[in-house]
Amino acid sequence: MDLKIIPKDLFPAFLQQVPNNLEFAFDSLKDAEISTDSFSFYASVSSVYSSKIEGENIELDSYVKHKKFGIEFLPDYTKKTDDLYNAYSFAKNNLLNKKNIVEVHKLITKNILPVSKQGELRSQNMYVTNSEGSIEYVAASPVELNPAMENFYADVNTLVKKNLTVDEVFFYSALLHLVFVKVHPWNDGNGRSARLIEKWFIAQKLGENAWFIESEKYYYTELINYYKNIRVLGIEYQNLDYSKALPFLLMMAKSVTK
Repeated sequence: MDLKIIPKDLFPAFLQQVPNNLEFAFDSLKDAEISTDSFSFYASVSSVYSSKIEGENIELDSYVKHKKFGIEFLPDYTKKTDDLYNAYSFAKNNLLNKKNIVEVHKLITKNILPVSKQGELRSQNMYVTNSEGSIEYVAASPVELNPAMENFYADVNTLVKKNLTVDEVFFYSALLHLVFVKVHPWNDGNGRSARLIEKWFIAQKLGENAWFIESEKYYYTELINYYKNIRVLGIEYQNLDYSKALPFLLMMAKSVTK
């Protein structure tokens, strides 16, 4: 399989460590009884915990009351999570490709970025900082960004069309998440987009059970390890070492079998 930006060398090591009950656990996933045609409990879980990873002050119980029962909260409390919920809903009903990833970003950043920046690649350097203001990662430069994303979208198309085993699907889904985050193509909304793309790819390949995976909740409960496993590849895009990616690549699978 000819991939342009997604590394595949770690798959043998991934196979040795991936939980052996992954396929059974995935097939056993079911929607929540509280879900209806107009309300998805697991889309709520995904949206709330992906938002919380980004520092949003939102709680699942309050959000379910808001979405399921129409209980009103201050708009600032729910609007960014509502946007993410709408992005998950869009993904459920559309194919994973470049055009639709751009549309998802527009939905995610409706209340984060100005309209001119929604769905648009950034044009400046991007530095990821920690809570103390120190730079901990330098993303792809504007010169590198366009070819990197074209390669990313080409690999998405290749992987979507390729027959893959369940283990391969989880392996490549995690790599799509990780590579996207490391390129960091948007001005904001990169983490939210990457976590959605990861699950979207699994749904594209294995069906709707993917939307019942509580991966975002798992990443939040394992937040220290989640960020540690992303950081360990290196602090500059040009020098990333994907040979160190295995702990991150196993996290999605572990979120299913935990």
